[in-house]
Amino acid sequence: MALQESQPRQEARNGPVMEPIGAGARRPAPSSHPLYLLLPLLVWLYPGPLSAEGELPLEVRATRADLAYWLDNMLNFHRFSLEEAAPVCGKSVAELQDSLAVLDVKPSEAPLEPTGFDKPLKVLPYPGGRHPRIGFLNGAVEPQRGTKASVFLPWGDGDYVVVDLPEAIFSNLGLLFLAHTHVPTIWDKQGVKIENVDWTRHEDGSLTFRRELPNGVRFGSKMVPKPGEVEMEMWLENGTFEVLTGLRTQVCVMLKGAKGFNEQTRDRKTLASPVAAVKSAEADRWILVAFDHCGRVWENPPVPCIHSDPVFPDAGPGERVSVKGRLWFFEGEDIEGELKKGAQFPQ
Repeated sequence: MALQESQPRQEARNGPVMEPIGAGARRPAPSSHPLYLLLPLLVWLYPGPLSAEGELPLEVRATRADLAYWLDNMLNFHRFSLEEAAPVCGKSVAELQDSLAVLDVKPSEAPLEPTGFDKPLKVLPYPGGRHPRIGFLNGAVEPQRGTKASVFLPWGDGDYVVVDLPEAIFSNLGLLFLAHTHVPTIWDKQGVKIENVDWTRHEDGSLTFRRELPNGVRFGSKMVPKPGEVEMEMWLENGTFEVLTGLRTQVCVMLKGAKGFNEQTRDRKTLASPVAAVKSAEADRWILVAFDHCGRVWENPPVPCIHSDPVFPDAGPGERVSVKGRLWFFEGEDIEGELKKGAQFPQ
């Protein structure tokens, strides 16, 4: 989805130019030893990573540290192919097949059991690798997975939406946080990289995360699955010495993985603040999202996605502020009744 700003939208930035590994380091003079001549052949036969483990991307290191979980997440829930999953792990397909055998992870083709409306929904960290959008990809380069969670639809078939909680946080200081590369944040302008932080998984199926920015601003999110819905909360702590105002956020519900809901059109979308909703093209089924302190509801067909974007209250130094919301599902004809429930937020 596109960031909404008063200034003209800037073009998507290219990713950082990567310097050759070891650039600038002193290199020994070529050896005349015969084995030196075999090095190109050895590299071709055994192409393992050129960098040390600590130099792998942070998301790859986090995946490898909990590989059995992420393989199950990707292959058995998000139904990644091995070709999709391998880059997330920093491995070749052959290496990934070896890891599956060692860890005894068996990809399943059986359909996922629907939760219905009697059991808590399935909510999982989004593994990354597969882009969560269909279109407008240049508006979300290098998306971080740590703010993104998949909520599986109660009707089964493995369909899911990806919630970016949050996608962005604006303030009187500028753009504090963006969960991908597009419009420069205040940190991009200073040459400071904000690394990914994965969700913490809890035994009750809930997810939480906490981040701290270089200026001392801390923020985090929580998702709690319930029957037919997910309760959501975002919070922000002002660790600076000045008042933070204009704390607009963007919460993006991406529909790519939900068949029947993912047409790139404005059709079957309902915007009735604080609720944004989308109807299936195939049945009287709805996906709805709402937040308190909602500043705007909108949708973006190219992605496609729907938004209920809350605004944090102003936060003085040391103050913590929060907003609450819901993502829920409905089947039936009384959509007007469901829209009225949009103001019923978790306490």
